[in-house]
Amino acid sequence: MEYNFNEIEARWRTEWEKDKTFAAGDASGKPKYYVLDMFPYPSGAGLHVGHPLGYIASDIMARFKRHQGFNVLHPMGFDSFGLPAEQYAIQTGRHPADTTEENIARYIEQLKNIGFAYDWDRQVDTSDPKYYRWTQWIFTKLFNHWYDTAAAKARPVTELVEQFETGGDAGTTAFRDAHEPFTAGEWKAFTPTKRNDSLMKYRLAYQDYAWVNWCEALGTVLANDEVKDGVSERGGHPVERKQLAQWFLRITAYAERLRGDLDTLDWSDSMKEMQRHWIGKSEGARLTFRVKDSEQSFEVFTTRPDTVFGVSFVVLAPESELVPALTAEARRAEVEAYVQTAKNRSERERQMEVKKVSGAFTGSYALHPFTGEPVPVWIGDYVLSGYGTGAVMAVPAHDERDFRFAKHFGLPIPQVIKPADGGMSAELEEPFSAKEGVCVHSGFLDGLTVKEAITRAIDEAERLGIGTREVNFRLRDANFSRQRYWGEPFPVLHRPDGTVETLPENELPLELPPMDDFKPTGKPESPLAKLTDWVNLPDGSRRETDTMPGFAGSSWYFLRYMDPHNDRAFADKKALDYWQDVDLYIGGTEHAVGHLLYSRFWHKFLYDLGYVPTVEPFKKLVNQGMIQGRSSFVYRLNMGELKASPTEKYEHEKTSISIYISKQWYDNFESSKDQLIFKAKSVLKNNGIIVDNFKKFEVQAWHIDIKDVDNDVLNIEAYSKIYKNSVLDFILEDGSLYSENREGKYICGWEVEKMSKSKLNVVNPDKLCQDYGADTLRMYEMFLGPVEMSKPWNTNGIEGVYRFLKRFWNLFHPGGAFHLDEEPAGKKELKALHTCIKKVTADMEHFGFNTCVSHFMICCNELTELKSNRRAVLEPLLILLSPFAPHIAEELWHKAGHTETVSARPWPSYDEAFLTEDHFNYPVSFNGKMRFQVELPADMDAQTVESVVMADERTGKWLEGRTPKKVIVVPKKIVNIVM
Repeated sequence: MEYNFNEIEARWRTEWEKDKTFAAGDASGKPKYYVLDMFPYPSGAGLHVGHPLGYIASDIMARFKRHQGFNVLHPMGFDSFGLPAEQYAIQTGRHPADTTEENIARYIEQLKNIGFAYDWDRQVDTSDPKYYRWTQWIFTKLFNHWYDTAAAKARPVTELVEQFETGGDAGTTAFRDAHEPFTAGEWKAFTPTKRNDSLMKYRLAYQDYAWVNWCEALGTVLANDEVKDGVSERGGHPVERKQLAQWFLRITAYAERLRGDLDTLDWSDSMKEMQRHWIGKSEGARLTFRVKDSEQSFEVFTTRPDTVFGVSFVVLAPESELVPALTAEARRAEVEAYVQTAKNRSERERQMEVKKVSGAFTGSYALHPFTGEPVPVWIGDYVLSGYGTGAVMAVPAHDERDFRFAKHFGLPIPQVIKPADGGMSAELEEPFSAKEGVCVHSGFLDGLTVKEAITRAIDEAERLGIGTREVNFRLRDANFSRQRYWGEPFPVLHRPDGTVETLPENELPLELPPMDDFKPTGKPESPLAKLTDWVNLPDGSRRETDTMPGFAGSSWYFLRYMDPHNDRAFADKKALDYWQDVDLYIGGTEHAVGHLLYSRFWHKFLYDLGYVPTVEPFKKLVNQGMIQGRSSFVYRLNMGELKASPTEKYEHEKTSISIYISKQWYDNFESSKDQLIFKAKSVLKNNGIIVDNFKKFEVQAWHIDIKDVDNDVLNIEAYSKIYKNSVLDFILEDGSLYSENREGKYICGWEVEKMSKSKLNVVNPDKLCQDYGADTLRMYEMFLGPVEMSKPWNTNGIEGVYRFLKRFWNLFHPGGAFHLDEEPAGKKELKALHTCIKKVTADMEHFGFNTCVSHFMICCNELTELKSNRRAVLEPLLILLSPFAPHIAEELWHKAGHTETVSARPWPSYDEAFLTEDHFNYPVSFNGKMRFQVELPADMDAQTVESVVMADERTGKWLEGRTPKKVIVVPKKIVNIVM
């Protein structure tokens, strides 16, 4: 009976869906195990073979845990709001809701075809109002809470207002933005607008003005990592820096907890380090600089107060509010021009381009906080307004960027730290930035080590009232506004009196209104601003027209899976208490910072409010590597313009002649150029063009669709059809022309690159499932290498896995008919089985799925050689294989007479007794050359082994009557007879 994978897989997918085989129970006497894939965005292109890698790994683990007796939650849903769908809608005029629904249906079809054990009844989509009702609800909670640094948790804003009404802001332990202090009386006298603005400095969700990357073509604000070289990464559109009112989440309040709790997680060290770096904790001092001849002052944060006597200038961010006030009239034109240029460069560019020095002098001076000496105030784009205070005290002798700035503009570079074991340089060629050494030329710090001086400088600053000890973080508050249509509406009302309120819970969800025109207005605002009847309410209130960013819905989706149909809460407390958190989370490293950091923040906030039972959402994190594409190339000759006139032979309906050279000619292009020129002239002559000399003769590598290539051999006929209006000829590998030798081969070049449509190297999993089966695809993706590693795709290798599954099928079909032998298994069969159980079980726990596939192949080969079809061997092997190849396992399990699903069977255990060798095959050598083998009991002593070997007739044959000088016996190793 043939292995008909298409029929088998279709049948079992239908059965699993009908029986809800993989539905998770909301409560169970079994231990729980929650396996989660990172939320996919449903693009119109569908899946390519790189996408399922992590899904297959998580599915194998989910099935494995079911076999181990766990109640497994393994859901799937879609991150369905976002900019790509809106851009597609603008281009095509189709509503993003329609295209998103189609894309989701396409993804589901593809995922089901691969046989994933998802509980599809729990599917969630972020663009479903039933879902984003709770995203909006969480936002209202964030808006109506502040962070208490003393209690290290969020508390209601109503409690904060009570504090202000009785004692002002004195003594408050709230995490807040810088502001002017106020008394209870002043608070009560504030206008509603003033109170609103004051509370915005405390709220965990707040609105403020900020410099943002505005892309008019895309109609939205872009994050720093979405901008490159002044244009959008998506589409390459111009990006301008603008100051807009934006919604933010005060994630900085949770910075210490986000950093510290990383130690409790089973994540890779590299992933933890990426988050620690992004959070960026630093300890130092906040110092006040007064402006000369002015009542104004500003603050700087420094981690090196030991170098304070080396300050020779200060630098403000171009966006700083102080710049206009501190700019002298004589310098104003230059400063304003510089500000205009600098603000249109993204923060990422300004951070990355460390060698590009630019700046402008304001004409003002600040007074050194300790000496009172004037230091010039400059602006420079290497200082960012959103980091620290937006001002730095420049110590060029001991900071690399300050050093380059001072060198460029000829500013003083006073050295105030010298190496502990060295002297001072007359002129520094590079900054001495090591955090070690001794202070010099530093007043009361002279002679102190760096460590001592840091403490002493802060103590003195606090004593004099010119500074404070402070911990600072690199982490910035999350920009939560997008000026686009396809996103969650903010449940916010701007009242006529200048206050902002969130909608009451019973008015949620605030649904996204229907809209036909999604094009940007040309202003920095959402297309929703066009819906004036929706925006402006009868009482004079105005709805927020920005929408939430893509990460809003994905920051908590893992909780909704626990109770996806609840219309009274985002999830029932019983469900949350049962499922707790995600036991295994699998996804790509591209989400190392953004998604994971925001999810952890939202989860901690909900924990503070008592809604979730755990501090962290994801216990264990595994980052799958990337399956890279294997691109193919053809090599086209560039012969410049052909000036010669065509002869009568030339086919005038053809627009051009292209000549391609096979790979070996490309590899040896320079040394073979004369031959290639001769061949090219021959091709042209055959097509009626005679050329005496080429003004240009080069070769270009072109990507080619990999579907037209088989084992690096080009399907010339298929490729030529693309260029039906052109004359194509090919210089083949053997040097002949395709026009003269249709049997020759054209060999393509290849390169491992990112799999993408633009490189024509995308492999569709649907085609592979159709040609080889989903089980083959699943096992092959795992067989390519460790889950965490990136690896190149090569469709040619899939044949080996397919042959293995056919051999496995044949174990159950000796002679072509299904049959299991009921006789007890022999020792060799049991050894093969239990060896496989032991190795696969051990490797499963460490995600060694590639080596598991190897163990299956080895075991199958051994059983094939033994002609084994014993039930006692093959049924446990079926259970072992089922997480990897569930369809074939389910089919054979039912053929074996079972009525329940194989996925419900307990995981087999191995018995060491079957792994113990009771015999050993001794190689017998004569003068070091092995002549024959003899099988003896493994526990036989050396003397007895020698006696048995010497008595063997084959020994006598090789001795030829001679007496050996000695016999060496190494137990369970070798017998060597020395003559």
